[in-house]
Amino acid sequence: MKLRVTHIIAVILILLCFPLLMGADFMYWSDNFSPITLETIANRDQVRQGNSQVTLFTSSDAEITADNSDSAKLTEPGGDCLYTEYKLDFDGDGVSKTGGLMVDFTGYDSFLSSPATVTHIPDDNDVQVTLYVRASNYTGQLADAGDYTATQTLTVYWSGP
Repeated sequence: MKLRVTHIIAVILILLCFPLLMGADFMYWSDNFSPITLETIANRDQVRQGNSQVTLFTSSDAEITADNSDSAKLTEPGGDCLYTEYKLDFDGDGVSKTGGLMVDFTGYDSFLSSPATVTHIPDDNDVQVTLYVRASNYTGQLADAGDYTATQTLTVYWSGP
C-alpha cells in the first residue's frame, strides 16, 4: 500500500496531538520574568517598586514558592542592602478563571514561605503571574548610593489532581 501525503499528515497530527488527546498533564512558564528596574531612591523615606509578568501554563492545580535566601535581597557590591519586599498577583481568581489570591508585599526572607496556590479551572490552562518588588531604606538608615541587584527565583510544582 502506498502512503499518500494525506495519510502521512494524519499520522503526524495524531502523533503530535496524542498527548493532548490523552489528557497529558503540563506545567511550564512562558518565559523568564524580565528584569525589573527601579527608580533611584533619592531620599531616606522614598519607596520604589516595579513589576514583571509572565504566563504560567498548567493543566492542574499548582503551588508557587520563592527563594528566601540573601540572593533575593537588593544588595550593592560593597555589601549595603535595601529593605526588599515582594508581592505576587494573578489575572485569575481560581474560581471563575485559573489563578489564585494575591500575596501582599512580604519581606524577601519570608515571601511565599507558605506557597501561593494556583487553582486550575477546566479549559482555562493559563494564568498571568505578576511579580512585584518594592525597595526602601531600613527604618532610621540611609543606604549607600550605587547599583543594587537581587535575584528572586519562583518555583512552581503540582499540588492537585
